[in-house]
Amino acid sequence: MKLHSQNKYPLRTIFYSILIISLVVSGIYSLTEDPFKDKRERMVKFQIESRGVFHKPTLNAMRTIPRHLFVPKNRIDEAYDDGPVPIGYGQTISQPFIVAYMTEVIHPQKEQKVLEIGTGSGYQAAVLAEIVDSVFTIEIITELYKSSSEVLKKLGYKNVLVRNADGYYGWEQHAPFDGIVVTAAAEYIPPPLIKQLKDGGRMVIPIGSPFFVQSLMLVEKNGEKITTENLMPVRFVPFRRGN
Repeated sequence: MKLHSQNKYPLRTIFYSILIISLVVSGIYSLTEDPFKDKRERMVKFQIESRGVFHKPTLNAMRTIPRHLFVPKNRIDEAYDDGPVPIGYGQTISQPFIVAYMTEVIHPQKEQKVLEIGTGSGYQAAVLAEIVDSVFTIEIITELYKSSSEVLKKLGYKNVLVRNADGYYGWEQHAPFDGIVVTAAAEYIPPPLIKQLKDGGRMVIPIGSPFFVQSLMLVEKNGEKITTENLMPVRFVPFRRGN
């Protein structure tokens, strides 16, 4: 008597079917993967860690945040380059290393409240928001205020509050701040910012003449004592004021 297999599909057919399904699923998965992930990893490794920034929360934030969403569409290819990128209105998104360094310098902690002067693209605010409890950021250029607010909202940053105003005066309503990050070069440290810095707080700010090499300064407040330290030479766009 000849026995007939009850399996309607030969093993070879089953094998190829599984292989095809696997390839299709793999292809779909690869399309949903972040195509910029490797660029962020290289950015952190070669531009930031290699220069001595080792603050893990900062590194993790910059590995995660899609920096390319904070630059103009025609500049996306430059988003992860080792330098600043123009964002319009005479402003730039700072070099990745500078963003990381300024973040690390203020010693950000989970429970802290930080003020940023000069929202620009919104990228620095996003990095801070990944680390601290709340970020208050001020942008004087209305168009950048609108675009940065939109991208931060799109990315789900509910702990960032953006204001369209002159950053010289800070944000007294929410003071004092554990840390202050100023992303434009001022000729001197605005007194309202010193007043709004919490006792024991740290501020990082570029000081110097516009369009020339400036000094990145660390400002620390301990009671009535204000100390400053020159960290490194930098070049930032000028601190813009209201009319």
